[in-house]
Amino acid sequence: MDIRPVPATERNLGGLDFFLLWAGVAISLAEIWAGGFLAPMGFWSGLWAILLGHLIGNTLMALGGVIGSDHGIMSMVSIRPAFGIRGSNLAAVLNIVQLIGWAAIMLIIGGRAGASLGKPLGGLLATDAFWIVTIGIGTLLWALWTGKTVWKVLQHISVIALLLVIAAMTWVAFRGMEGMVVVSPGQPMAFMTGLDLVIAMPISWMPLVADYSRAARSSRSAFWNTWWAYFLMSSWMYALGLQAALLTGASDPGLLILETMGGLGLAAPALFMVVFSTITSDFPDVYSATCSLLNISQRMSARTVMWIAGGVSIFVALVFPMEQYENFLFFIGAMFIPLFGVVLTDYFILRKGKLDVGAIYEEGGAYWYHNGYHSAALVAWAAGFAVYEALALLKVPIGGSIPSMLAAGIIYWTATRLRWK
Repeated sequence: MDIRPVPATERNLGGLDFFLLWAGVAISLAEIWAGGFLAPMGFWSGLWAILLGHLIGNTLMALGGVIGSDHGIMSMVSIRPAFGIRGSNLAAVLNIVQLIGWAAIMLIIGGRAGASLGKPLGGLLATDAFWIVTIGIGTLLWALWTGKTVWKVLQHISVIALLLVIAAMTWVAFRGMEGMVVVSPGQPMAFMTGLDLVIAMPISWMPLVADYSRAARSSRSAFWNTWWAYFLMSSWMYALGLQAALLTGASDPGLLILETMGGLGLAAPALFMVVFSTITSDFPDVYSATCSLLNISQRMSARTVMWIAGGVSIFVALVFPMEQYENFLFFIGAMFIPLFGVVLTDYFILRKGKLDVGAIYEEGGAYWYHNGYHSAALVAWAAGFAVYEALALLKVPIGGSIPSMLAAGIIYWTATRLRWK
């Protein structure tokens, strides 16, 4: 792994690779859980929020990947032209925090599900900690193999098998739970609040999408296969969680579906879902946390950093309070939506997709600005974050995602144009 651009001759990922990569990322118990948060909206309003939220979030995420596929650069490196070489380190630190958090959350959900399915056997198999450590080690190995031939084969086989399993989960959620009592969804949720919860999920992948698109043979193919794979699979996962939560009021609808499958004699595919959906959706967190740290410093080898990131994520999973998951999603939205409002404005509107790639790595060069920081980007980012938080605090029913991104982009565009003039 190297933070320098990937030469065009070494880019080896095609359309199918990206489709199965992002389909595997989206097939996740964490996404089913998040879908359950939308139950107070009711099924049809919740479904509209799922589709519209993914339409918005997916488009932004995939556009972030275009910067990587156009120039062969990592996600945090792609932030340097807007924020400055040192300014990108601020985003990298936050990205490491959110990626370790995501990795831990997915391990917790997988650990709880594995322990629940392992209860009939008892012993270690019935403990969360056993499954957290086991799946965590599998995730680390998957991350270490990223991009290699064995990784491609395993990724493709696993995702295809997972598609069969979630077909069974869909039947359980929409038919196998018919005898269960439908519960009241509780206090209503504003449509825009639900929309923010949905947008936050694809946006959470935005700070790492270019870590993979940088190896794309074609920007167009990478964009569309990333977009469709995540849109289809993540929307599907959210809908499963929404349906199960509406029927039962379960706080963990994914676990309930898996337990129902176990009761129907489908414990083996349920356990496969627990282990491999967690690994295929979790390994990018470990891999990209390594990329973000290398953006800050290259004093340690990528392999060493990856071992550290994997170990820390396992440790955090053993102690993290899962009750904070919903707040964690809002935190991601508040931090990264306005940040990429600045980055996308800089790349697509101001620079028209053109970068001086050599200067991205050059101290004192075109992207050094003032001591490595671009004040216009930092101010616009802070303003966008303030807009998001203010709207949430005042409970204004328009959501924070779109206003914060627009505010950050407009402020950055205005400040930069004035400086250029």
